[in-house]
Amino acid sequence: MEGGPVKPDKTEFTECWRTSWKTPYIMRLALSAGIGGLLFGYDTGVISGALLYIRDDYITVEKHTWLQETIVSMAVAGAIVGAAFGGWINDRFGRKKSILLADILFFAGAVVMAAAVAPWMIILGRIFVGFGVGMASMTAPLYISEASPARIRGALVSANGLLITGGQFLAYLINLAFTRAPGTWRWMLGVAGVPAVVQFVLMWSLPESPRWLYGQNKIQESRDILAKIYPADEVEKELAALQSSIEAEKADLKSIGDGFVAKVKSAFSNKIVRRGLYAGITVQVAQQFVGINTVMYYSPTIVQFAGFASNKTAIALSLITSGLNALGSIISMAFVDRYGRRKLMLISMIAIITCLVALAGVFYGAAAHAPHISNFESSHFGGNSTCPSYISTSNPSSWNCMTCLRASSDCAFCANGANNYGPGACLAANADTKNACRAEHRTWYTQGCPSKIGIFAVLLLGLYIICYSPGMGTVPWIVNSEIYPLKYRGIGGGIAAVSNWTSNLIVSQSFLTLTHALGSAGTFLLFAGISAVTGTAIFFLVPETKGQTFEEVEKMLEKGFKPSLCGDSKPDRRVEGKV
Repeated sequence: MEGGPVKPDKTEFTECWRTSWKTPYIMRLALSAGIGGLLFGYDTGVISGALLYIRDDYITVEKHTWLQETIVSMAVAGAIVGAAFGGWINDRFGRKKSILLADILFFAGAVVMAAAVAPWMIILGRIFVGFGVGMASMTAPLYISEASPARIRGALVSANGLLITGGQFLAYLINLAFTRAPGTWRWMLGVAGVPAVVQFVLMWSLPESPRWLYGQNKIQESRDILAKIYPADEVEKELAALQSSIEAEKADLKSIGDGFVAKVKSAFSNKIVRRGLYAGITVQVAQQFVGINTVMYYSPTIVQFAGFASNKTAIALSLITSGLNALGSIISMAFVDRYGRRKLMLISMIAIITCLVALAGVFYGAAAHAPHISNFESSHFGGNSTCPSYISTSNPSSWNCMTCLRASSDCAFCANGANNYGPGACLAANADTKNACRAEHRTWYTQGCPSKIGIFAVLLLGLYIICYSPGMGTVPWIVNSEIYPLKYRGIGGGIAAVSNWTSNLIVSQSFLTLTHALGSAGTFLLFAGISAVTGTAIFFLVPETKGQTFEEVEKMLEKGFKPSLCGDSKPDRRVEGKV
C-alpha cells in the first residue's frame, strides 16, 4: 500500500459506500478477494464443532488429546508455511494467481477432509487448508488495498477483517445446521469447498493488481485497470504515485539487501527498527498467549468442560463467543482512534486477566462440587462396564465425577438417572457402555461434569471475548502497521506475524494437554499468569502511536520513551545508549 496501511473512520466508510455505488466494479474487486477472508475465518472456526463429532467417530481421537490437538493445530502450522511462501508467490506470480492457488488449496483440503477414512487424512486436509489460510491472510488484504482508491482503502481492508470474524461466526452456524445430518463433521468441513469454487470463478474474470503489473513493466495494463477504478482526471496522478512508490521500494532493497537473511540482519542492527520489533512482537505474542484461540478452536469443548454434555448444545452456546468476536471488531473501529492503541490494549489486558481468573474460579468450583461416584451406580451396568481405574483404587469413596474423568481416558461418567447432579457411575469409556447409559435416559460425560454453575463459565467466556476483541483482538495489527520505518515495514510486519502464528501454534497444540495435566481451572489460571507478564511487557515496551506520523514514531523510538501510569508514554529525553 502506498504510504502504509490506512485506518478507516466514519467519513471513509460513508465515502466507501458512495464510491462503490457509483463504481460497482470496485466493490466487485473487494468482495471477490474478500471471500478469502471469509474462508480464512471459516476454516479456523469450523474445526471447533467438527472435532466433537470426529471424536465420536474415531475412538483413537477420543482417547488421545495429542491427536485432537494435532487435528486443530495443523491448519496453523500450514498457515505459517503458506504465509512464508505466500510472500514470494505474491511477488513472483502476482496477487491474482496467489488467490487462485489459495482457492485450489482450500478446495483440495475440504475434499480430503470430507472424504477422510482415518484421522491422518483429516490432518492432511487441515494442512492443505492451512496453506490456503496462510496465503489468503496476506494476499486478500494486499490485493484489495492495491486495487481500490486510496480514499476508501482503509474501509475496504477493514471489511476484509470483518469477513474473517464473519467467517468464524458462519462456521458455528454451519456446524449447528449439520448436527443431525448423516456424516455431520464431513459436511461441516466439506462445505468450505463451495466458497473456494465461487471465489475461483469470480477471480478468474478479474484483473491483476495494477501495482504488481506496473512493477512488471506492464504499464499500459496497469493504466487500463486504474481507469476502471479512478475518475479519468485522477488516473495519471495515481500512475505517477505508483511509479514513485515502486522506485522508492527498489531503492530500499538496495540499501537493506534483497535476501531475507540480509533484511532480518539489517532490521535488528538498526536501533529504531529493533525497538519497533520489541513492541510489535510483544503485542503479537501477547495476543495469542491470553488464550484467545483456545476459545475460538475449542469453544464447544470448553462448554462441555463446564458441564454441557450435548454436542449440539455446546455448539449452540459457542455461537455467543463467535458472534461477540465479530461485534468486537466493529466496536474497535469506533474506539481505537479515540482512545489510543496503548491505552486500549492495557485496559483490554486487565479485563482479560480478570475474566481468566474468574473462569478459573468457576471451573475450580465446578470440579470441587462435582457429583460423587456411587459404587452401586457403577456396578449397576455390570462389573465389566466399570472403569478399571475405579475398581483398582484403594479409596473409592473419595471419588467424584472429575476424579473419574481425570483418572484415565478409558473412564467416563454416567449421570444419575433420577437427578443429574446426584451420585453417578464411573464406567469404561466404550461404545457399548455409552449406549447402555443413554438407553436409561442418562447423560454421558467424557469432557466435564454436571454442574449448576456451568452457565457462569459460558457467560464469562462471552465477557472474555468482549474484553478481548476491541482491544487485543485488533490493536496489535494496527500497532504493527505504524511502528516500523517505511522501508522496514514489510520485514518488520512479517517477523511479527510469524511470531503471532508460532504462538498460536504453541497454544492450540498444548491446550488439551494442559487441561488434562492442570485441569480447566489450572489452565485458565496459567493463561492469566502469562497474560500478566505479557501485559507488563506491553506497558514497558509499547509506546502510543495514535495520531502520530510515521516520522514522529521514528523519532520517538530513536529517543526512547518512559511508560507512564497516567496518560500516554512519554519520550525519553536522556542521551541514548545502545539497547
